[in-house]
Amino acid sequence: MEVSNTKEFVSAEPRRRLLARLVAERGFVRVADASLELGVSEVTVRGDLTALEAAGSVVRVHGGAMPVATGAEASLESSLDRDAAAKRSIGAAAARLVASGDAVYVDAGSTSMALAHALVERHDLRDVTVVTSGLTIALALEAAGPRFTIVVTGGTLRPLQHSLVSPFAVPMLDALRLDTAFIGCNGVHAQHGVTNVNLPEAEIKTRVLGRAQRGVILADGSKVGATEVAVIAEVGAFDTLVTAGDAPADALAALRSTGLTVDRVDA
Repeated sequence: MEVSNTKEFVSAEPRRRLLARLVAERGFVRVADASLELGVSEVTVRGDLTALEAAGSVVRVHGGAMPVATGAEASLESSLDRDAAAKRSIGAAAARLVASGDAVYVDAGSTSMALAHALVERHDLRDVTVVTSGLTIALALEAAGPRFTIVVTGGTLRPLQHSLVSPFAVPMLDALRLDTAFIGCNGVHAQHGVTNVNLPEAEIKTRVLGRAQRGVILADGSKVGATEVAVIAEVGAFDTLVTAGDAPADALAALRSTGLTVDRVDA
């Protein structure tokens, strides 16, 4: 959205409401940009963001603010042991899609962590470039050096997932050409698409998908048939779903009817 008349926002409450809307719509707002758009000092913007964070409307990050997650987002650590066997099976199946010489993206998240470990165990792979926005993913893949080249996107750190998001991640991703993007999500639904609980992370996933020749969804059974607020892409933008054996059969049938290849592995 554009601010048409900054002069009217001289009182705090209307200005803060507008600032909260800007953050929600854009996924990340810099203090300097908000200062120019609202016609107030950066000190005032920082004070407004502090008040909005205290009210639960935004989350302060270095240089600006991001939206509060709209769903109950679990930390990476709390997710690692949940459905661990299924995630290991998904990771192993996804790793088989990678060939020597490939350039791939591995998303942040617990299922992606299983993929990272499976890739390290692929001792036949050589000259693989792995791009990731997940700091823990990069550390897990470090064991595969020098067979792998690990590239971290850069950006603003999200502590819950140890992931990097806008603003600096996007220009880097736009410069890439990838063979395969392995994308995690919080929901995959035939009608509502592939979705995520967090808006800034969804933006990164969407950007990555646009730079890849092939898109692969990594989702344990609890995500199949579910829908969250932030749309990553329609199902048709992906080629393959790798999921676990406990995924609902009716939801999988609906996904297959869209033309999506479904690899349902045993946990």
